[in-house]
Amino acid sequence: MAAPITVTPDDLPLQCLYRWERERGDRIYLTQPMGSGAVQDLSWRQAADQVRRMAGWLQAQGWPAGSRVAIIGKNSAHWVLADLAIWMAGHVSVPIYPTFNAEALSYILQHSESRACFVGKMDDSSQLQAGVPAGVPLVALPLAPAIAALQWNTLLAQTPPVPGMPVRDPDDVGTIIYTSGTTGKPKGVVHTFRAMAWAVTSGTQRVRMDSGDRFISYLPLAHVAERMLIEQGSLRYGSHIFFAESLDTFLQDLQRARPTIFFSVPRLWVKFQQGIYAKMPAHKLQTLLRLPLIGSLVRRKILRGLGLDHCRLAAGGAAPMPPDVLQWYRNLGLDLIEVYGMTENCGASHSTLPGSHQTGSVGLPYTGVESRIDPETGEILMRSPALMQGYYREPEQTAAALTADGWLRTGDKGSIDAGGFLRITGRVKDIFKTSKGKYVAPAPIEDLLVLHPDIEACAVTGAALDQPIGLVMLSQDAAARSASRDYRETLTASLQQHLNTVNARLEPHEKLACLAIVTTQWTPENGMVTPTLKVKRPRIEDAYAARYAEWLRQGQPVVWAGP
Repeated sequence: MAAPITVTPDDLPLQCLYRWERERGDRIYLTQPMGSGAVQDLSWRQAADQVRRMAGWLQAQGWPAGSRVAIIGKNSAHWVLADLAIWMAGHVSVPIYPTFNAEALSYILQHSESRACFVGKMDDSSQLQAGVPAGVPLVALPLAPAIAALQWNTLLAQTPPVPGMPVRDPDDVGTIIYTSGTTGKPKGVVHTFRAMAWAVTSGTQRVRMDSGDRFISYLPLAHVAERMLIEQGSLRYGSHIFFAESLDTFLQDLQRARPTIFFSVPRLWVKFQQGIYAKMPAHKLQTLLRLPLIGSLVRRKILRGLGLDHCRLAAGGAAPMPPDVLQWYRNLGLDLIEVYGMTENCGASHSTLPGSHQTGSVGLPYTGVESRIDPETGEILMRSPALMQGYYREPEQTAAALTADGWLRTGDKGSIDAGGFLRITGRVKDIFKTSKGKYVAPAPIEDLLVLHPDIEACAVTGAALDQPIGLVMLSQDAAARSASRDYRETLTASLQQHLNTVNARLEPHEKLACLAIVTTQWTPENGMVTPTLKVKRPRIEDAYAARYAEWLRQGQPVVWAGP
């Protein structure tokens, strides 16, 4: 039996910063693209100096200890430095997704009672004017859009660094993470420094990290997975973080970083696979991979082209990973594991075992994590020292999420086998009943649908319908090419064959009546998906439900639904 995990002061993020400032001050900590091919490296000593100066400015504002300070922006080196400065100043950081609209931004800033907001890189800053309440000062990070705000570099030049090594109590609140949520208003998940440090310790007993590791940060730092793996993991182990400049340069950014540990969400793993298939058809690639010598050369070439040839461990999470996709990457020689966690438990719950090539489950609980299945509802319950303190200023929602004896209701349905392996079968609230009175769990069906190379995202729905239907969003390339009549006919036939293959694996009441093909992209900006690309089912229903009957009346297995 593993020894209990204890958190020591040296495990906390500020103490880790001081350690690396002292022990490896000249080593590069952060590598930030600055545009036009320019790159800025920040050493541990340089990073700590900027943190100390910004912490000094924050302290000079005279706010009470534990005041909330927000950060909105795409990932950047200075996003991390702002987070550390807020902590060093004695306050609580509130990360906000840069894709949130003005209404959500205003709600979070007011609900959290944030005293100020750091603003970083943003594709669209128009929401700031309407979303930032009057009286909340803005501090523009380097690379921020041109806005009326105090400037990071100006404040650094005017403020002396905080001396010594200010520390925080492990049980101080460190951050309030507002969930992107697929339903309702965002909820503020309250975490202490102890919970975050415990999660890092527990997770890295399963997934080893060290000072030689390189990460690339591109998924939102406002999300718990990126925050814990990249920010907290690099602080604990003194690792090097590279940042991505944009989607257009992502492949070059990835090749520059050559990460040793790489995390991505399922939709992007599928997209990478589709990109490879676009260069080499699936059947040809599979033939080459089966050849002993040529296969190994092809594998190395593909991984090198992705920038993953130095990657010793890759992970997928934030949504279910299709088993066939997991196995496909493993066949390339990438040790791809599946991780399971949520904002409410610092992302630290379960994972498959490195090197095990498991499929069909999210693996075993991390050291110190307990899990069980509610016998009445089938819901997965878990508890650990990484659990949240609760939802900020929402006692009723906290009571609904946490049992009296400290178990978190995850909202996921699942089962645990005799070996302790956890299998997720869907979301409690996502399961719907057809007009025949049969319950359908959409997630496993969606896992099968996205295996088609031209399907980027999908949603299975059908409450009160005789049979469920599948809404399918095409990849950008397939959507563009579908304007050609010949291509559309070919794709329709391919999708019909794929539907037949999927339906053959389903129970009679689960079989899809049709696929409705959507060519408009579902993005965080139009509200169809969360910032981590999980489909927002209520939004999908609002947008398309009125057309279900029309699609079904056509009596076709594949219906082109348009936008």
